[in-house]
Amino acid sequence: MRVVFFGTPQFAVPSLQLLLADSEFEVVAVVSQPDKRRGRGSSHIASAVKQVALAQQIPVWQPQRLKKDTATLAQLAAAAADVFVVVAYGQILSPQVLAMPRLGCINVHGSLLPQYRGAAPIQWSLYNGETETGVTTMLMDAGMDTGDMLLKTATAVGLLDNAWEVAATLANQGAELLRETLLQLERGNLTPIPQNPAEATYAPLIDKEDWVIDWNRPAWEIHNQVRGFFPNCVASFREQPLKVMKTVPLGEEYWGQLPANCAPLARQWENLASLESIGGQVVSTVKNFGAIVATGRGLLLLQELQLPGKRPQAGWDFVNGSRLQVGEVFR
Repeated sequence: MRVVFFGTPQFAVPSLQLLLADSEFEVVAVVSQPDKRRGRGSSHIASAVKQVALAQQIPVWQPQRLKKDTATLAQLAAAAADVFVVVAYGQILSPQVLAMPRLGCINVHGSLLPQYRGAAPIQWSLYNGETETGVTTMLMDAGMDTGDMLLKTATAVGLLDNAWEVAATLANQGAELLRETLLQLERGNLTPIPQNPAEATYAPLIDKEDWVIDWNRPAWEIHNQVRGFFPNCVASFREQPLKVMKTVPLGEEYWGQLPANCAPLARQWENLASLESIGGQVVSTVKNFGAIVATGRGLLLLQELQLPGKRPQAGWDFVNGSRLQVGEVFR
């Protein structure tokens, strides 16, 4: 099966690697977003997908705007592909492109459609506290993740899982699901299933404002924000920005979902829960764990933090390094 692969970030890499390693498929070209300037030297960095393609000597096309790039459109038409595979590419395909391959355009989407259509399904599913997510393959149409569904696979989400960890799991599951989808599609064994618009939810692009922590929100919501938008959530500490990278919600409803090493926190819970405070205030520092902070409702352990220009620190190391005192307030 002749394949043109569209993808950009690390999430797409397992799917590309699987196709390259399987003799059932021939990846004739890769389409990826243009290189971005990153780092102190503002040097151009190739996308994760482009790096894999170049290592395998696969042609890579990087149009700024695909639907207006006549050269790339001509190359796609000339590729005579059986299928276009799209995994986190980052641009919407025009009807002209969607109509090119014999079997259509197949998308690997990181949610259980029609839930979480859009650019950031994994992040928003964690933000909303979902305990299950998954991958859907679909036959693309001109809408935003509105095409008919082909196959699905689901996976449980743990209380402490963050977006990067869930993305790595779904990327590997998505690769296997893609292979099965393509083989069954070629054999005519798949019946596309239309999505129910009434069940649709959306996962838009994430803004910097979404990263800012409001300590007056409940601990559960802050925890989901931190792990959903990992590693970017930010607060203020002693009038400088502070990244809050990992948290642990504390309370009777969580002990059964936390690792065994959190047992000392459970034993102290009765005393901790009785402390009065305001949102963002440090109510306790626990040896080998870190600062416990009050929120609008409930307590939150700050498990990993990062000051500007510093490496991420475990919560207890941060307490010692900053000489953090009970009563101090994160803003």
